[in-house]
Amino acid sequence: MSSTMTTSALMKNYQRLPITVLKGKGSYLWDDQGVKYLDYTSGIATCSLGHVPDYVQAKLSEQLENLWHVSNLYQIPQQEALAEKLASLSCLDQAFFCNSGAEANEAAIKLAKKYAKDQQKPERTEIVTFSNSFHGRTGSAMAATAQTKIHNGFTPLTPGFTYLPFNQQEAIEQIDTDTTAGVLLELVQGEGGVHPADVQWVKALHAYCKEADILFMVDEIQTGIGRTGSLFAYEQYEIEPDAITLAKGLGSGFPIGALLAKNKAAESFSPGTHGSTFGGNPLAATAGLATLEQITDAEFLAGLQEKCLLLTEALTKLAETNSLIKAVRGKGFLIGLEVKNKAGVWVEKLREKQVLVLTAGENVVRILPPLTTEKEELFTFIGVITAIAADLEEKGE
Repeated sequence: MSSTMTTSALMKNYQRLPITVLKGKGSYLWDDQGVKYLDYTSGIATCSLGHVPDYVQAKLSEQLENLWHVSNLYQIPQQEALAEKLASLSCLDQAFFCNSGAEANEAAIKLAKKYAKDQQKPERTEIVTFSNSFHGRTGSAMAATAQTKIHNGFTPLTPGFTYLPFNQQEAIEQIDTDTTAGVLLELVQGEGGVHPADVQWVKALHAYCKEADILFMVDEIQTGIGRTGSLFAYEQYEIEPDAITLAKGLGSGFPIGALLAKNKAAESFSPGTHGSTFGGNPLAATAGLATLEQITDAEFLAGLQEKCLLLTEALTKLAETNSLIKAVRGKGFLIGLEVKNKAGVWVEKLREKQVLVLTAGENVVRILPPLTTEKEELFTFIGVITAIAADLEEKGE
């Protein structure tokens, strides 16, 4: 035992809020004091169907009675079914399953390097990412993240990453076709401040990579599975990536990550080149399948888009009348409010009114409702944040 007495045996790498959550259902959480919160963090864009969705819960309960884990030494029917479902819903052909977004990005980085070697281009070892990106906190995923604050204390970083300006034409011209194996980007930078990529820039970047046979890989960990209003964010950019990474919303809060790739790239993962003990086990795959079945229902995305528009329009109107709000950014239910004061002030004020949101940097309030939130809940949120905005403006806070 440590000689320094603390109130918890947990490491202090998380700055936790003073809330102990005991129960969740739908759009709401309850703490140990019985206080009910409207949760517009969705477990950081993870509980897309709300907390403990009935259908997913039923499917997981059924699976719990039969089999939890066997490892990838054996055939796993649920994993096969999930891979087929994802392939049928996307422009990709094959899937690799892991446990998190960072692991999915690690797999994508490895795949790009292996693909280059298989194309007899061993000099292609660099992965291009973009300023203000966020791709995870494991070794290579952290090095792929172009934010100094994420790197602090962990140098030397894993080599092999080149950072270029996001949304800038000169970035495309700076990509070295001799040394670049792949390009990895978010179409909406979530942790980096909720910055959407420009459609024409993305199309030009995609065309450049296609011409040079550089793998074009999209990090859909936060944007995928309906978060931006379409099943995948890349659909709104009219491109076909060579690979995408998924996690967060794929399992309704159950840990699962995935790398999807076109056949030409996926073939580079031959037996023994990559693996995961837990990845795609029966429980994780069951959660993924049940989640997709709900989100891909014929009426679900149409209803989602209507709700996304309602919230965006309301926040845009609020920004037009409140001097503290500089901009409203994002896509779908991945929304950022850039404010003139500290975003943490807004988060705290909202929490005092039993509404939970996040920050994305010092000056951006990040709003991530569950995709299943009801219009009445949206109106409640709009009313609360409108009142808080007026109060903060009046007091000059």
